[in-house]
Amino acid sequence: MSRLPLRLRVALAAAGGVLVAVAALAGAAQYLVRHELRASQDRGLRGRATDVARLSASAPALLTAPGALDAPYGGQDLLVEVVDRRGRIVARSSALGGRLLPTDALLTAAIRSGRTGYARAELSGEPLRVFAAPLPDAGSVAAGGAVLVASSAREIERTADHVRTLILLCALGAAALGGAIAALLTGRGLTPLRRLAAAAGDIERTGDSSRRLPAEARTGGEIEELTRTLNAMLASLEEARRSERRLLADASHELRTPVTALRGNLLYLGRHGAADPETIADLSADVDRLARLIDDLLVLERHTQAAATRAPVSLTATARAVARAAGDDAAVLAPDGDVVVRGDGDALRRALENLVANAQTHGRPPVRITVARSGGRARVTVADAGPGLGPEEAGAAFDRFWRGAGSRGRPGSGLGLAIVRATARAHGGDVEVAGAAFTLDLPAAGTIVREPSENGPSLGDVPLTT
Repeated sequence: MSRLPLRLRVALAAAGGVLVAVAALAGAAQYLVRHELRASQDRGLRGRATDVARLSASAPALLTAPGALDAPYGGQDLLVEVVDRRGRIVARSSALGGRLLPTDALLTAAIRSGRTGYARAELSGEPLRVFAAPLPDAGSVAAGGAVLVASSAREIERTADHVRTLILLCALGAAALGGAIAALLTGRGLTPLRRLAAAAGDIERTGDSSRRLPAEARTGGEIEELTRTLNAMLASLEEARRSERRLLADASHELRTPVTALRGNLLYLGRHGAADPETIADLSADVDRLARLIDDLLVLERHTQAAATRAPVSLTATARAVARAAGDDAAVLAPDGDVVVRGDGDALRRALENLVANAQTHGRPPVRITVARSGGRARVTVADAGPGLGPEEAGAAFDRFWRGAGSRGRPGSGLGLAIVRATARAHGGDVEVAGAAFTLDLPAAGTIVREPSENGPSLGDVPLTT
């Protein structure tokens, strides 16, 4: 149940609540209808018994006259049976025929104790409601006896059941209507949250912490407070990223000078034989790695921001140039011909070079670069014949300074794939990995994408046309 959408859960809860409430109402209504109909029936039985008692006292000869007990009373067809004090039948309605009302205990109580009472009985499969009353001690041959009056209870039960069925059918309709109304109101209530979720997902996808979640008009309350809290969090995140970029840029620039001086000193020592040549070579290699790391940090800082230029770039031509530079184990497949995007050509080439270098360093030849267009997207996939990354490694592959377990002793700074992702997002796209295949996904020329701001993509829409 918890996995169902909130809108459906609320609708089901509302429908269930309405159904339970109306079902309880149906039970109560059935009871009240049965009670009222039975009370009306009991009044008719008692009234008929009173008439018979009067007849027995005032005109005893009429009591045994044919048809005297057959007249309907209050619109009800009643069964009447009169017995004397010994329980012998004195008179009865013709509808009984040769049958006897099966109420011995009730009859005995009426004769011996003079008490009236009601009972349920069954005659030839027909449910009956029976009333017994004592007769006066003087008058007719039935003096001191009792009168039994009965009528069918089937119609009462049928009417009560019909009322219950009707209310239950109405309950189903009310539950469906209540669920639909609850779903509609919940959907409207969740609309601002869906907009917030979509905007937050877009910010997460593009990495643009400079954007803010839209303030929903006429929402108020919790949603407005949630929007303010999330926007405050985004502002803090934006400031933290800005400080990080400033620190990265400043540190990289400051490190360039001592690294250059260190390289010059090593060159001087090597030329004048002041140190062992092998030691000088090892130190020079370390300095070169440090210099490349600084260069990668500067590139990463620059590519995290918006693309510097917006010129048409042929990804097909760029991929072929990168493949030629990579050697014979790299080849390009371009089933859709020339695929063009708009952006920074140097940055995009650097991203493809990093993907190819990653495949050559950590994968197995051959390396295949596939350039294709799917709808409004340009996709460049770099794949090798190696085992690729597992799910956990794929999730961390684009983090800064991340290195796989099998690449600890291999060259590289751990920034190459981070630069690829930063470049892709600066161009309104992204990069993904599946096994040994890395795919750069970008908006193709001629589509509408969000124009990046200095901190990443912003809210403006810019047509990418050639």
